[in-house]
This record gives sequence, structure tokens and C-alpha cells, in this order.
Amino acid sequence: MTSEPATPADSGSAPDTVALAQVVARQRAELDRLRDLAAMAAVLERAKGAVMTLTGATPDAAEEELRRRAKAGRRTLLEECWITLGTLAMPQDAPAENRPAPGSSADAGPASTVPLSRNPALDDGSCVALAALGRELVRIATPQELAQCLLEQLAPADTDAVMIYAWLPAGGLDLIGHAGIAETTAAQWHHIPPLSGVAALDALRAREPRWLEDLETDRRRYLLIGDPPSRWPTRAWLPLPAPDAADGRHGASTDVCIGILRSRTGPFSPEHRDLLQAVARLCAGRLRAFDTRPRDTVDAAADSVQAVFDALPGAAMFLLPHDASKGVEDFRVAAATAQAGDVVSRAGRELVGRRFQECCPALAAEPALRRGLMRTLTTGEAYESERFGHQEIVDGIAELSTYSVRATRLGEGLVLTWVRHGSSDRQEQRLADLQRLGNLGWASWNLLTHEVTWSSHVYALLGRDTESGPVALDDLPGLALPEDGSALAHAIARLLRDGRPFDLSFRIRTTAGLRHLRAVAEAVPDSHGTPVEVHGVIQDLTAQRSAELALVESERAILTQHDVLLAERTLAGRLQDALLPLPTRPVRLAGLRVEVGYLPAQSGIHVGGDWFSAIELGDGDALFVVGDVAGHGIDAVATMAQLRFTAKGMVITGSSLTGALSRLNRLLLHSRDSHGTATMVLARYDRARRRLVWAQAGHPPPLLLRDGEVRFLDRPAGMLLGASTAPRFQEAEVDLAPGDRVLLYTDGLIERPGETLDRGLKRLADGVLAHRCDEAGHLGPLLAEVLAGERRDDVCVLDIRVPAEPE
Repeated sequence: MTSEPATPADSGSAPDTVALAQVVARQRAELDRLRDLAAMAAVLERAKGAVMTLTGATPDAAEEELRRRAKAGRRTLLEECWITLGTLAMPQDAPAENRPAPGSSADAGPASTVPLSRNPALDDGSCVALAALGRELVRIATPQELAQCLLEQLAPADTDAVMIYAWLPAGGLDLIGHAGIAETTAAQWHHIPPLSGVAALDALRAREPRWLEDLETDRRRYLLIGDPPSRWPTRAWLPLPAPDAADGRHGASTDVCIGILRSRTGPFSPEHRDLLQAVARLCAGRLRAFDTRPRDTVDAAADSVQAVFDALPGAAMFLLPHDASKGVEDFRVAAATAQAGDVVSRAGRELVGRRFQECCPALAAEPALRRGLMRTLTTGEAYESERFGHQEIVDGIAELSTYSVRATRLGEGLVLTWVRHGSSDRQEQRLADLQRLGNLGWASWNLLTHEVTWSSHVYALLGRDTESGPVALDDLPGLALPEDGSALAHAIARLLRDGRPFDLSFRIRTTAGLRHLRAVAEAVPDSHGTPVEVHGVIQDLTAQRSAELALVESERAILTQHDVLLAERTLAGRLQDALLPLPTRPVRLAGLRVEVGYLPAQSGIHVGGDWFSAIELGDGDALFVVGDVAGHGIDAVATMAQLRFTAKGMVITGSSLTGALSRLNRLLLHSRDSHGTATMVLARYDRARRRLVWAQAGHPPPLLLRDGEVRFLDRPAGMLLGASTAPRFQEAEVDLAPGDRVLLYTDGLIERPGETLDRGLKRLADGVLAHRCDEAGHLGPLLAEVLAGERRDDVCVLDIRVPAEPE
């Protein structure tokens, strides 16, 4: 398959590369899943064909029979298919000496209802292992892979090594697969002559398993594998069904014996024996698909073809017929080129030994292709299929390509080749898409012939008419602005003199306006290192540069605005400090002890409008005010000052609390900011009667602590200042006793984003109960506990205490 070289991604495209890699990984995983499903479907189709051959049933009836057998034997459908394929090699009229021993694991035919994976002797773990092994068998292509698979699947069942031997026609054994043993050991025991005292041969001759469970006894009877043999003190040799030699089937499996070697001592438990015999029966179907004949009997033509294929380009396979019944059911891949793996998503060498319908399930399922291959195999007439679509991965991108298949006969097999159509058109379209999407074009300068070649997009980027033709490399700086041309000329000179590549930006002026371009170029030297050709890319960066300039301007505007806001905060803070001086210690007013707390917000750069007043009136009473102006900044501070001083003046001059609130409401409505609002609590303490009279305008209620209990005072009617032209305000009163404590506060003390007001009030009540000491200086710890975390608003608190003893 032909593909373009991948262009290295710069650091800025790393997230795109990661995303693309994730897409490719998902596509590959999906291809693997579909390939496994197709292989499983191929196993089912082969088993159905076997049942149809033996019973004459229709395809649907054959599948229904397989499902019936699986249900009766409490097996999975895939396990039943493997068992059916594995027992085909033992026809009912086979000689008695070649049949399995009665009661052995190989005695049950395709219609047997003896359970395999649901045998009562098998525990749940064994059943799960057998089901997993049945699924894994569809991926197995060689006896060597089967040995490794068995070791992995049986490792939890105390299996340390697996050896698979094929029984040679001359009577000896040939090691066709192994796992868990050293290569030196495998080489030493690769071929075993037909000697007496070989456990695997004994098991094959008797058609019964051999359980070697006592090392000292087994030493005297058998020739034990291993150096030293004590490495595996217990072993089991399990024979598989053998093919009927008179059947004449080409490629059928020879007699095979599986060896299970354990490093632990002690006999195999009955459950373990049942599991291993069930595994042997399950593997018989997979082994029948392999050509387990020794290498000296394999068709020499396959080796010759593979040697030729190794030197040929293109996708091709050499297929040999694989007989499963009286006709050719499938083909076996005897040789394959490396490029064949690109078509079927496997390495070329990995295809050898596999069934054709496993490698190309979708293609092998086409009836027209099957008929064409059979006709070529029979008549020798070459065959070419209709064109078909095939999805492949090129440079990490899934593409739909068009192929056709050609087949010619070679000896007893077929040479199958894939022909790809329209690749050049697709490559050209891909290159055009790359230039358009990347807003770039390529250029080439031959320094020997002085031939210059530009892509059409370079002309567009440089604003040059195609009829004027390209410009020489030395003339390229003349197209740039004068202030950029010298740097470009210097880079070109170094490229031609030293062969050093360059990557730089320059500007040109075209009819469309100023354009920012990027030039990347490298030289191709001759054998002496002298540059003979220059390849380059021109890319338009105008949009990127415009975005960068806009970003810089935005950053400057943000910094300027930040400085303005910071200056405003500083000014507002100074005004607030001047207008709202805070006492440094508790004060005495009308026989009460008053402590003030004020905490600015921790987030943002604005100063809020929270304020308070605590003064003693001329008649000996005391006035307490807590308010909160909506908004922040200088306007909020100004409104705060206006309300604070006006409220005190009105009450001092004899106005009632409700009257003062009504007048403050009109004042706010007619102020410069007609949309400004504020909340407020006005409270007057009558010293003689120890009575607190108070009114509120949309403000949280005062908190009263008395005798170790906390409650919030019921709020009289009162509306937010500045919200209505005709608000209604009422007064409320509460008699205070010695030891009482009253808290007036702003909403910043109880409000938090994302929670209800009731929860904030409860948090305040719990904090007051936890800090109810009568000594001065306890307001700070109370605020620290209630305001744990970030404060988003200012907090103002008046802590009013009635002394326990009259002063």
C-alpha cells in the first residue's frame, strides 16, 4: 500500500496528535473486535458445514442442531462448534483399535450430550476457564500459539509448562508447540524416536491419558523430559483424536498429544483431571485446522513461493486447498507477502498457516469469489473479481479504498493478488486538501537545471499570477517588505552555502492587503554535500497573527482596566476610612458595652457600602444603626456617607425611627443614582426602661442572646430603601435584662453562595452560643468561626451587651 510520509507535528499540535492517536486506537480496537467476531462466525460456519455433510440438513437446521447439542450438554455454542470439528476425525466405522477408549474424553461424538463446560465435576472456576479458552481459540493460528494460550489459561490450575507433540508416520514424535520450557530443552526434545518408555507415545497408542504423579515410580517406567526431570514432578499426557488415514483428507491433523507439566507434587484431583480432559477435547477442533505435519512432508512449493514473495512488492497470498469434507471448504495460507498484511491488518508472516476465511472473512464469504477460486483451481483459468470497497488505515486516518482480487493457479494451489485502483487520484486529492486546510503550498527549486516548480496555492499566497510563472530562489526576498527581505535573503544565502534549513516569517503586500507568511525550506545535497535542489513550504499566518495582535490588545486593555479599578479601590478605601472610623476598643454608651467589628471582602477589588453608627443621645439614650448600600466603589461609599450622617441627624433632631426611614427612602429616590437601594436597622435604647425600640428597612433581624438561649427578633414591617415611593415602616420593641446580648449585623455575615439564608442564620446562632463569654475581645473569634473561608462581601457587626451589674 502506498502512503504519504507523516509530517512531524510541532509542539502546538500536541493535543491534536493525542486526539488523533486516541481515534486510531479506538478504530484499531474496533477492527480487532470485528475480526474476532468474523473468526467466531467462521468457526460456526465450518461446524454447520460438518453437520450438513454428516446429516444432509439445511444450514438453518444444522445451526439449530448445534444449539440443541450445546444446550443439552450445557456448553456454549462456540465450545460445541470446537467439539464438533474436533470429533470429525473419528468416523463411526473406524477400526476399534483407533477409536477412543470407552468412557474417555474423546469418546463423545458431535451429538454427545456429555457436558464439557458444565460437567458437575467441574467447579465454577473451571467452567469460566473453558469458556474463556473457547473464545481465545479463534485467535490461535499455530500450535505454538496454542501452547502459549493453554499455559496462560491453565496457569491458575497449577500448570507450569505445556508441550504439544505430533505422532509421525514413522512412529516417533515431533514437538510442534511448547510454552514454559527453555529453548534448549525444546531443542533437545524436539524429535523423539519411536522408543518404548515414552509417556506421550504410550498415551497415543493406548488412546488414554497418562497421569504421572509419583516421580520415583515414573522414573523407572518412563523417560522423563527435563533437565533435571525433577523440575516437573507431576505431568499429564492427553491424547487427541487422530484422523482417519483412509479418509484421504489433505491437511488434516495428525495424532496429537498435549502434555501438562507441573512443578507441584501430589496427584491430580478428579476435578483437575476432568478439566484437563475437557480442555483436550476443546482443542481438538482448533488443531484440525493446523497443518501439523513435520516440515519434511510439507509441500516444498510453499517455501519456494515464500522466498519469491519476500522479494516482491504488492499484496499477494499463496493458497493451498484445505479439505474439511469431500469438497474444498476453505484454503490455507501457505505463503504471503509483507504488503498482504496491510490489506488484512496483520503482518505478512503472521498469515502463514491461517485459514483464508479467518484472514479475510468478508471476502471469503462472497459467493462469486468462492466460485471464481474453485473454477481457477479446477480449470486453471485466471480469475478477477469485481471491484469492492475496503477500509484501511493510512497515516492514522481510516480511508475507504477500492480493490479487486486476481487469482491464478500455481501447482496445486492459487496465487491471490490484490489490485488497488485509483490510488494516484486519491493522493492528489489528499495533497490538495492538505494545502487548502493548512493554507499552505509547496515549492521546489532545482539548482542545476534552474527549474522552479510551485503548487497552485503558492501563487495564491504570494498574490502572483500563474501566467507570470514562479520566481527564482534568490528573487524570493524581493517579494517581501523591505524590512523583512534582508532576513529572508540571509537565510537563503546560508541554505545555499552551508545547506542549513530555515524557518522564518516575513510579510508581503498584495491586492488583498498585508499578508503574514511563513517560509520553511531545506536543501538536498549531492554526494559531495553540495546543495543541488531546494524544497520548501509557504504557509499563510495572517489569521494567526491577527489573532495574536488582538490578544495582545485585549491583555493591554485588561491591565489598564485593572489599574483603574485598583486606583478606585484605593480611593474608596481611604474615603471609607475617613468617613467610618473604627474604634479600637469597646465603648460605653447609655450603660451598655458596645464592640464594633468591620471586615472588608477578601475577593474582588471593590470597596463595599456597609456602615454603622453608635452614638449617645442628649437625653442619655443611645442610637444604633447598621446599614448596607447596594453596589461597590466610590458611588457606594458616597451613598453610605449620605445615609449615615442623615440618619443620625434626623434622630438627634427628634425624628421617630419610622419617620427617619421614610425620609431616607425619599432621599435615596431623589439622589444622583435613582436606582440605588440600601438596607438598614435603626435602634434606640431607652436607658431608663432598658427597652430597645427598633425599625428596619429590608435588613436581617437582630439576634438576642439571653440565659444561654439564642433567638432572632421578629421583624416589623419594613421595605428596602429606594425600592418604593410609598413604603410602610413599623417599630418593634424588646425589653432587655442584665446579661442580655444583642447583635446588629449586615448580610455579609450570614450569606454564602449556594446556601439558603436560614442556614446562614443557624451558623450565626451556633457561633454565638459557642462564644458567649461576657469578657471583651470575643467578637473577633466569633467572626473567625462564622466567616470561615472566603468572604465575598463586607461584614459589619455591632455587639451590644447589657452588663450583668448596673454601672
